[in-house]
Amino acid sequence: MIAVHRTATGSRTGRPAAAEPSEGSLLLDDQLCFALYAASRAVTARYRPLLDELGLTYPQYLVMLVLWEQDSISVRDLGTALQLESSTLSPLLKRLEANGLLRRERRVEDERSVALRLTEAGAQLRERAGRVPLAIGDAMGLTPEQDALAKELLRLITTNVTN
Repeated sequence: MIAVHRTATGSRTGRPAAAEPSEGSLLLDDQLCFALYAASRAVTARYRPLLDELGLTYPQYLVMLVLWEQDSISVRDLGTALQLESSTLSPLLKRLEANGLLRRERRVEDERSVALRLTEAGAQLRERAGRVPLAIGDAMGLTPEQDALAKELLRLITTNVTN
């Protein structure tokens, strides 16, 4: 693995990454949080042109992924799946509804609960979106084993820091 490190003059150079950063290091390149942040920004930027073609933002795409997997879901369950608060979801859902991709309906069994359902247009968008994961996977350049390991480690980090 090659990591970018700063030289004494502050310029960045590629050199083999150390097996472990020194404990308590305050070097930027030793921070896992920065590696996660940089990777997240880079991946999200790679999604942007693909999602622009679909008329979706990245958070809207995540909502649609859940709905394509499960056509009827409560707002609460969607928030749980995406690890988002309803205050963050509400504007997203309003825009998706205004764009004709989903509809919100009060549940008959519990009028306090709102169910989300795909519209015909929302269901049809799934076919066009099918190329997005393939393009992102190609851009990442990971083997299937590396992809599975990366997801496993990121899920473990998420679990560990939220408990």
